[in-house]
Amino acid sequence: MKHTIFALASAQGRAGVSIIRLSGDKALWAVQQFTVKTLTPRMATYTPLTWQGEVIDEAVVLWFKAPHSFTGEDCVELHVHGSKAILDRLYLILTELGLQLAAPGEFSRRALAHGKLDLTQAEAIADLVDAESDAQRLQALTQLGGGLRQQYETWRSDLIDILARLEVYIDFPDEDLPVELTDSILGRIRTLEARLTTAIADSRRGRQIREGYRIVILGEPNAGKSSLFNALLKAEAAIVTPIAGTTRDIIEAQLRIGPYSVLLYDTAGLRETEEVVEAEGIRRARAKADEADLRIWVIDSTAPALPEDFRDADLMVFNKIDEAYTPEREAVAALRVSRETSVFAVSVALGEGVTELVTTIEQIVGEQLSAQTFPAATRLRHIERLTEARDQLTMASRSNLAVPELAAENVRSATNSFEQLFGRYDVEGVLDVIFSSFCIGK
Repeated sequence: MKHTIFALASAQGRAGVSIIRLSGDKALWAVQQFTVKTLTPRMATYTPLTWQGEVIDEAVVLWFKAPHSFTGEDCVELHVHGSKAILDRLYLILTELGLQLAAPGEFSRRALAHGKLDLTQAEAIADLVDAESDAQRLQALTQLGGGLRQQYETWRSDLIDILARLEVYIDFPDEDLPVELTDSILGRIRTLEARLTTAIADSRRGRQIREGYRIVILGEPNAGKSSLFNALLKAEAAIVTPIAGTTRDIIEAQLRIGPYSVLLYDTAGLRETEEVVEAEGIRRARAKADEADLRIWVIDSTAPALPEDFRDADLMVFNKIDEAYTPEREAVAALRVSRETSVFAVSVALGEGVTELVTTIEQIVGEQLSAQTFPAATRLRHIERLTEARDQLTMASRSNLAVPELAAENVRSATNSFEQLFGRYDVEGVLDVIFSSFCIGK
């Protein structure tokens, strides 16, 4: 990290103002090659940027002196007019001065190396940049503000305290230690084990907010899946025809439900077929159904039949109720659906019953995502480390401290899992993967 880096910190493309960020030992020196004005830390300076007698642009320059900057190094920001010609010219000159274009996430990685962030906060920066809904924004801000770090630090401190108590058994094996101490250690191990189990279960909510809540529409061909898909989106996103098998692949669209981002999927009609393309679409539909957070089955009311693989939490939508004759309506009413399954009789074509369905979907999404507990883990990396720590505590608990040295090793391994979460232990490969997903200017 000895070289000085630069990159565009604002959005790509033409803009009223673009920001070029520099970080490293030569950052201030490089900018001083463009101006004769004296820069004062943390104060904006308006100045022409000139190079070999040529005025490149008029800019506002900000200098953040180390260690009081985002990266912990000397940082300079050039606020210039956002034209491609200006940016290309400045990039060329900065390169000639010996600076290097930053790699994805390199600014955040330097902030991590200088103790400005831990790894959970660095990940939150990427989430905040990608946030498209209020819930995603709030979750990322909570994590950036140290919400996850504080909870993880609390659990790590508990582990260290448990480990210290276990050392009593190891250091004084011949002493007659009180039973209360044994019970206390086991009680604390089991309490923390239960809390980690809760955190792992709640990680589903964190993932749903970060990536989007997935709703998959399923059913037989011509039941009205694509029509319902369009109705929920209030747009003609999927092709609708009376020909069975029109939808061959998965169609994805995004919509907002309150503060939450929802991913809605239209799928191929489920039926037996030997047609190769349609069969592949059906395979993909079933795979997407297995990943769904909520499944909506669309059933043709003129030929009602329950799917064999519906779940209690699925929504059952009997479509084309306006086309069904009395015997068919009676058949719909007679179908035995689980008590936990919400059933709707609708006509997507006429708009009947759709409002009630939308209201129910909004309630389900709100109830599942709005739980106010400690900040939810948002990434698979977190879940894996929490699971490792929990499993180590489970082994320690089951041992009943019969061999305290082994129990202590279990607790020590659990502590190491948290060190990896923070980015303090054996993380070079992990860092490469995480920061490669960042945009260039971060």
